[in-house]
Amino acid sequence: MSKFLLRLFLAATLALTVLLILAAWWAYSPLSLRQPTVEFTIAPGSSLRAAAREIAGAGIDLPAWRLVALGKALQVDSAIKAGSYQLQDSVTPLELLRKLTRGDVTQAELTLIEGWTFRQVRQRLDSHPDLRHDTLGLSETEILRRLGASETRAEGLIFPDTYLFAKQSSDFDVLARAYRAGQQRLMSEWRSRQSNLPYGAPYQALIMASIVEKETGREEDRAQIAGVFVNRLRQKMRLQTDPTVIYGLGEQFDGNLRQRDLLTDTPYNTYSRAGLPPTPIAMPGLASLRAALHPATTDALYFVARGDGSSQFSRTLEEHNRAVARYQRGGKQRGDQP
Repeated sequence: MSKFLLRLFLAATLALTVLLILAAWWAYSPLSLRQPTVEFTIAPGSSLRAAAREIAGAGIDLPAWRLVALGKALQVDSAIKAGSYQLQDSVTPLELLRKLTRGDVTQAELTLIEGWTFRQVRQRLDSHPDLRHDTLGLSETEILRRLGASETRAEGLIFPDTYLFAKQSSDFDVLARAYRAGQQRLMSEWRSRQSNLPYGAPYQALIMASIVEKETGREEDRAQIAGVFVNRLRQKMRLQTDPTVIYGLGEQFDGNLRQRDLLTDTPYNTYSRAGLPPTPIAMPGLASLRAALHPATTDALYFVARGDGSSQFSRTLEEHNRAVARYQRGGKQRGDQP
């Protein structure tokens, strides 16, 4: 090798070494952020170059070509994950790249409460600031079609729980998770149900669970209340439960259930119609679902609220009327006989 080529080789080697040292120094040096915490979202299908531009636009001093070069050098340039991210002052380019390839996204949460109606679920989805509102404007029928549900109403099909998701996820994806959770819970409990229950299908058990959910929030009363309703179904007695009447009134209900409401026939008026209502009336939680499928063994046919959250159970109408006089003087209450 000539002296010239040797010098050229040494110069190139030195230059490459310097570049590698500078690249390593940059990769391990904290990035400059315009704010202590910066958030950004990488859209599905984004390239690393597009992601780098998004990150820089969010307020991070990051030349896109450097991050792309680092990604290519580590052979992870095609492995970045979509989602919402949060960076703080101490993050280095190498840590940023690791976050992007691990999918270390920031998460938001949505809590759906036991006893909510589907209308309330949609209101919560529509108002959540961290969701992408893809269901806004869709009809209930269209949502059910996209969920693959066979039912004609969505009431009761969504399982109440707290759901974590990456920010700017589709509200439909969260709704679909809650629907699948509801189906899984229902079928699991149905498989382990008591024998000889008066339900012809899991959906009827779901209807009963929704009634139990609206009748009490007291854990120790749920199975007993379910037992009362099961007894009434077996004896061909009307359920006569106020929450179904209220549900049937819809927006007409002003918070005060009157005698005329109990006499107004709707598909959900269990004072005027025998059997279960046509659909659930709310989202039942797991405890109410279990109560409906594992009701207490009881000879009670009536119950009335005591006023402290608990219920008084009675075997006969005479006992029940005394309980009503004692605990609920002055009007009809849940579980009362007309």
